[in-house]
Amino acid sequence: MFHYSVAPGFSDTDALGHINNAKLPVWFENARTPIFKLFTPSLDITKWPLILAKIEVNFLAQIYYGQNIEVRTSIEKIGNASFTVYHELYQNQKKCADGRAIMVNFNYQSQTSEPIADDIREKLQQHLTTVG
Repeated sequence: MFHYSVAPGFSDTDALGHINNAKLPVWFENARTPIFKLFTPSLDITKWPLILAKIEVNFLAQIYYGQNIEVRTSIEKIGNASFTVYHELYQNQKKCADGRAIMVNFNYQSQTSEPIADDIREKLQQHLTTVG
């Protein structure tokens, strides 16, 4: 499991005084950086092999400014060319949101998906978790 912490900023709030719902997909994406590094250790975007196929966010409780959040990230499922990333967001030890991102190993030249290489698959499997 990967851990990503952030201190929500004042500009992350909305008119209702809690964290704007549009921030969570951004934080979840930032939390996927260690996974991106499994595919592209340098994070060189000219060698980027991933594409986002789907995201989902479930809002379970309000999130507030001035209190750090932690995103816990793991791998839920690994397919031939795609994998599902699972995120949980906590504030004050309370689970406030969760979500998933389906990522596809993608060849931008041919515009097609490609099987995940065995060495990367092994690294992903180290972070495989059962959700629920």
